Amino acid sequence: MAATEQIKVVLAQPRGFCAGVERAIDIVERALEKYGAPVYVRHEIVHNKFVVDTLRERGAIFVEEVDEIPTGAVTVFSAHGVAKKVEDGALVRELDVIDATCPLVTKVHKEGRRYAAKGYDIVLIGHIGHPEVEGTLGQIPGTVHVLSEVEEVEALEVADAERVAFVTQTTLSVNDTKDVIAALKKRFPNIVGPDTRDICYATQNRQTAVIAMAKQVDLLLVVGAHNSSNSNRLREIGENFGIASHLIEDASMFDPAWLDGVKTIGLTAGASAPETLVQETIARLRNYREVTVETLEGVEENVHFKLPAELADAPRPKDAMESWAMGNA
Repeated sequence: MAATEQIKVVLAQPRGFCAGVERAIDIVERALEKYGAPVYVRHEIVHNKFVVDTLRERGAIFVEEVDEIPTGAVTVFSAHGVAKKVEDGALVRELDVIDATCPLVTKVHKEGRRYAAKGYDIVLIGHIGHPEVEGTLGQIPGTVHVLSEVEEVEALEVADAERVAFVTQTTLSVNDTKDVIAALKKRFPNIVGPDTRDICYATQNRQTAVIAMAKQVDLLLVVGAHNSSNSNRLREIGENFGIASHLIEDASMFDPAWLDGVKTIGLTAGASAPETLVQETIARLRNYREVTVETLEGVEENVHFKLPAELADAPRPKDAMESWAMGNA
């Protein structure tokens, strides 16, 4: 039966892939083009099943640890970064490593090591168990305390209250960290840390877009993986505004019952989710309603990160990255 009831879809701007994710995927695709399959990837290259499955079909083999990789094989480290012990394990196995760590994550590693060299206790604001946090912990020598809540600040025990520094997980925004940073500064007035401008631009921009969108929609759909920190936070922002908000990995997870009483849907995507999944979600909505689509005014991101030197001259597979954006991957 033809759908006659109309519904408006408002697309967040920006949404989806950030520069670090684009770079990581590009690295795997160019490595496959240059070296041929298989190319081994330690951990999910980014937190998105569709992306991982697509790269697997193209010849990437995903493993959890480097000891699962044949000696000497071409190996990519994920965008989240890895601990020093992982790098050492790759060296022992003589792996041909290409590092796809997001440059903003690498910057956090360098800041942490700089503070550690000066004898500071370091507070890492982030979520224990997240791959980026595990990698950062393994890159900073010395004492590192991981916390994510204001209540944890008071329980901190440090060697010298005058020598405390902080760094943050990049997939947290200024909004996510401001209360914890304020509590740290109250307890340790001389604490040092990065300028808030150093926090991941992509996370902040996507959250700002959802905050703006929340004022004009009845339902929020976030396309992203359930193990994606930034995607979960986008959903939480919608909930905080009192809007029914759902995190879906792809269009198949959409429940038409969510449309009851809804006139306007806000649609966004986490930083690891390709545009093709957004467009497939719109196509599914058209099975139930007549859909009009408009894009929210927002930040136009033009950040691009350089490829590793070993891939700078590697050919890009024909239409590879375009396929993620055009919906025909």
